Amino acid sequence: MVPTPSVTPLGEFDLIAAYFQSRAGQVSQGLGIGDDAALLTPPPGQQLVISTDTLVAGRHFPLTTDAFSIGWKSLAVNLSDLAAMGAEATSFLLALSLPQHDSEWLEAFSEGLFALANQTGIQLIGGDTTRSPVLSLTITALGWVPAGQAVCRQGMQPGDLLVVSGTPGDAAYALKHPGSPLQSRLDRPQPRLRLGQRLRGHASSMLDISDGLAQDLSHLLRASGTGAVIELAKLPFSPILMALPETERWAYALQGGDDYELCFSLPAVHWPAVCRESPVPLTVIGYSTAEPGLVLHHHGLPVSLPTRGYQHFDSAD
Repeated sequence: MVPTPSVTPLGEFDLIAAYFQSRAGQVSQGLGIGDDAALLTPPPGQQLVISTDTLVAGRHFPLTTDAFSIGWKSLAVNLSDLAAMGAEATSFLLALSLPQHDSEWLEAFSEGLFALANQTGIQLIGGDTTRSPVLSLTITALGWVPAGQAVCRQGMQPGDLLVVSGTPGDAAYALKHPGSPLQSRLDRPQPRLRLGQRLRGHASSMLDISDGLAQDLSHLLRASGTGAVIELAKLPFSPILMALPETERWAYALQGGDDYELCFSLPAVHWPAVCRESPVPLTVIGYSTAEPGLVLHHHGLPVSLPTRGYQHFDSAD
């Protein structure tokens, strides 16, 4: 929920000390919170990977979302970007804009934030807090990847398999059905960091699913100059979505966002090893083609369905 006024507001530095600095820990390879800027020393032979995302209340999460989940998700969406590059996450910065100081909200928010930070072994190294009419959170996540081994969006070749992790469409369903058993898939997504790292040297292209499977896959196709065929009968679904009519569950998977699963391509020769070593379920949903464009098939026959996903600057969303 959006914070409400507190009877004993703290100053900026007291707020940082009370809810963030005490939980941030010591930075193992540099200097963290407490100075004008952070210092990091990249390990030998590693490249720095950086991602930043802003979440605005009422736009990127419902106003009724609990503070713990907001803290968790604000970090998760950035770590998902690092996962999509095959990176190992190391640290993050937080810029927090609050309508009011609310000690109860801040306590729960920081608990959610550090619950995921501790789970993934990363540290808060700096940031900023300010007052704003709208609750807004910007996180910048940093990680390392061995030089030359990052998995990018370009690189898909005709004939590569197309693979997704998990069950896309769950978060979109939860958004339309608040309180459903899939609510945690929307509020507390799990960034696929371990999977992303294991795909180095195997995946030819990769990204995370944030704006809808079909729309995000189109980014890979444009970057690689290829096309793709998705076989709708192969899309993986959770039991709740599987109980829906075909066209309805297809719409959730293809157009729904906020899943933060990984979508990637790889040569067929790598599939057995990748499938065997994956820490999460994987599904081959199609293959890439030399002919540009995304084609949907159902048992080999073309199907015409909307593929437009989330639009960040569309007032209709």
